[in-house]
Formats: sequence, C-alpha cells, structure tokens
Amino acid sequence: MHLLKRVLTAVVLIPIVLLLVLRAPIPVLAIVAALVALLAVHELLELVEAYAIRPFHWPTYIFIAAFFVLMALGSASEKPVISAASFIYGTGFAAAFAAFLFLSIGMNRADLSSAFPAAVVSVFAFCYVALPLGFLVQVREQWSGAFLLLYLLLIVWAGDIFAYFVGRSLGRHFMSPRISPKKTWEGAAASFAASLLVGSLLFNYALPISSALLNVHLIGRRDGFFALQKPDLWPILLLSAAINVAAQLGDLVESLIKRGAGVKDSGAILPGHGGMLDRIDALLFAAPVLWCYAAWRVMQ
Repeated sequence: MHLLKRVLTAVVLIPIVLLLVLRAPIPVLAIVAALVALLAVHELLELVEAYAIRPFHWPTYIFIAAFFVLMALGSASEKPVISAASFIYGTGFAAAFAAFLFLSIGMNRADLSSAFPAAVVSVFAFCYVALPLGFLVQVREQWSGAFLLLYLLLIVWAGDIFAYFVGRSLGRHFMSPRISPKKTWEGAAASFAASLLVGSLLFNYALPISSALLNVHLIGRRDGFFALQKPDLWPILLLSAAINVAAQLGDLVESLIKRGAGVKDSGAILPGHGGMLDRIDALLFAAPVLWCYAAWRVMQ
C-alpha cells in the first residue's frame, strides 16, 4: 500500500513539476518555489521544536516569502551574466542580513536564553531551504535553463528510484544505520550509476530532446540546448557524479535532522512520500551544484 501511494503521488506530481519547470514564466516559478519553501520550512520549524527550541515562525515565513517576491520582481533581465551576478550579490546580502534580523527579533523575548537558538534556526532554514530553491529559479533564468533543470530533476529522480529498488532487493551493507537504517551501499552505488547513465544520455541527445520539446511548445528556444555548445562527455559525467553525491548527502542530512527529532517523516502532505521536506531534501544539496555549473558557463 505504501509503494502504491508513492507511485500514484509521483504520477500526479511529476507532470505538474515538469510543466512548471519547462513552461512557467520565471515570476510564476518563483512564487511556486516560495510556496514549496514555506511548506518545507514550516515542517523544519516543527521538527526543531523536538530539540527544545522555540523558533520564530512568522518572522521566518515573512523573510523567506519576501526573498522570493524580490526574485520574481527582479527576473526581467535578459542577460544571464547580469542575472547571475545580481543573484550572487542579493543572496549574499540576504544571508548576512538574516543573522542580524533574527537576533534583533530575539531581543524581544522574555526568555533570552531561547533567542540565540531560535535565530540560528531561522538563518539555517533560509540557507538550507530557501536559498537552494532560489538557485533553481535562477538556473531557469540562464540560457538553456529549462533543459538544465530537466537534467537536474531526471538525475535526482533516477538516482532516487534506483537507490530505492536496488537497496530494497539487493542491499546488504548499510551505509549509516544510526541516521538512515534502510540506506545501503548497494543502493547508493546503483543511484550513482543511474545518474551517470541518465546524465550522459541527456547531454548526448540534448539537441533532439530540446527540438522535440520546442516542437510541442513546452519550451522556448532560449530554454533549450540551442544557445550552448555541446560539452565534452567527461565534464558531464563529473557534473552528474557531483549532483548525485550531493543529492545523496542531502537525503542523509534531512534524515539526521529527523532522527534527532525522533520522527520518521517531516510531514504527511504527500501520500507515500511524507512531507514536502522529505520530497525536496536531495534537491536542496543538488541545486547549488548545478547552479555553479550554469553560472560558470555563462560567465566564461
């Protein structure tokens, strides 16, 4: 029953996610990313209460929402270099400002011993959840952005699927039983191999895939792999490997947070998958890796 719920949820969500990634205007994508971030951060703040921390709920939600609203309003630039540079400056300022903001809010607490932990959690929530989702939105602003996001999603999904099924059927050596009792080295190896295979195939057939998506009006010409020169195979294999390792680490990090809180899932919003944070945990570590690659290409 759990597996059936997992599959049915994926069947419903995957077309919606792909349509948003490929076709939605940047402001719309930013607002959807904000909603996902707010749901995931809400789950995170609920988790940290198990650590005897009283987080700043509404100030954290407002700060993160404002971050994505500013992203949506500032997404008009047609030059990827300017867009990437503005994003670097903006996120750097936001991350630095967040610490001062939440510590200042903490001064109003009657119990001052709870102010610092609460401020730390709010800054962590912004950096851990909101910034990586902001990276995804910013990648979409780059040349071939939709194709790159499609590549990222398929890499992460392929790795997750192979890790799940191979780990369940062939897994014998547990990776980190204290943190994630069901994860095995066999599943991790299958995930890694699947990501390399999917990544190499996607970039090998980047132009025909982009042309097919363009012909059915799922992408614009700017968002396909038309504006970029086809890269060599080795850089793509290295990028796919880095994304897969980051995704698996992201999964383990969220498991660590949940294990410390004494819960199995971060929430129950997605049947068969748990909470929103459970669903995006791998992307939170993988997205910055892809963004670094995309920013490096446009800034050369």
